[in-house]
Amino acid sequence: MNIESLRNYCLGLKGVTESFPFGDDTLVFKIVNKVFLLASLIEPRSFNVKCDPEKAIQLRESFSEVIPGYHMNKKHWNTVYYNGSLSDKQLIEMIDHSYKLVLKNLPKKQQEEINNL
Repeated sequence: MNIESLRNYCLGLKGVTESFPFGDDTLVFKIVNKVFLLASLIEPRSFNVKCDPEKAIQLRESFSEVIPGYHMNKKHWNTVYYNGSLSDKQLIEMIDHSYKLVLKNLPKKQQEEINNL
């Protein structure tokens, strides 16, 4: 996976928008203004994703490429380095997990609107 395929995958998810609220070097993906992934454009080999706290610990213990979220709440966010050691399937599972966590915490009406896109 590279930054372009990461971007294309995220934008292919229902209701996702991209923006640069933290400056030109951090690409942010949101669902209804709720962040689910941030990607560095300075070092385009890592991204931050939201994660269930127990799963976050499990992933960190299982993969050296997964660490507590850089500049994020370390209980709920992981930084993932995609340097070729993790498969695209594993990366997509982490992205999907983050997306679904954020989606399920949206109000029901917004969830329904996104699911109907």
